[in-house]
Amino acid sequence: MTTPSGTPRRTPAGAAVLREDVTEAIRTAVLEELAAVGFARMSIEGIARRAGVGKTAVYRRWKSKLSLVLDLVGAFAVQGLPAPATGSLHGDVRALLEVAAHALRHPVASQVIPDLLVESVRNPEIADTLKAALLDPQQGVVAQVVRSAAERGELPAGADADRALDLVIGPLYWRLVVVRTEPPKGYLDDLARSAVAALTA
Repeated sequence: MTTPSGTPRRTPAGAAVLREDVTEAIRTAVLEELAAVGFARMSIEGIARRAGVGKTAVYRRWKSKLSLVLDLVGAFAVQGLPAPATGSLHGDVRALLEVAAHALRHPVASQVIPDLLVESVRNPEIADTLKAALLDPQQGVVAQVVRSAAERGELPAGADADRALDLVIGPLYWRLVVVRTEPPKGYLDDLARSAVAALTA
């Protein structure tokens, strides 16, 4: 960066320069630590040790393990679920299931989110973050799918988007995150047909 006179602007004395590779190492360590010991037993010391850095490197970026984990969840959610627009309810549901299946195989979803859901019962801040970062965006995408289907006459006006979310994503979440078994071949196709049949019944 330069000043208006064209001379290089120096970093203020004492200003911390946060190396991105260290930040990424810490984020990776958080995922591994959460998967290994869970949120309740996780500590800044354990994260720092796993990342190969000092505790000050962690505290320079996040004030607590809670703020670190919430930042991680938020960063994961930024990837988001795009609203499909295939031109049919079945096509949209099938496309949504494909993207959701990929997202639910991510370490944050399969290892971290279930643990945080348990913690959210005791910690309103975690509950609020999970809702804003994960549930609200998913509801928004499914609501758009339902609205588009209603405009095409495939669903009645005012169809329940929350019910649609339960029918479409619920079984997939149960299979990949709770039961943790890989779906058989053709599972997403079968689930899409079943969800559409239930929605249009």
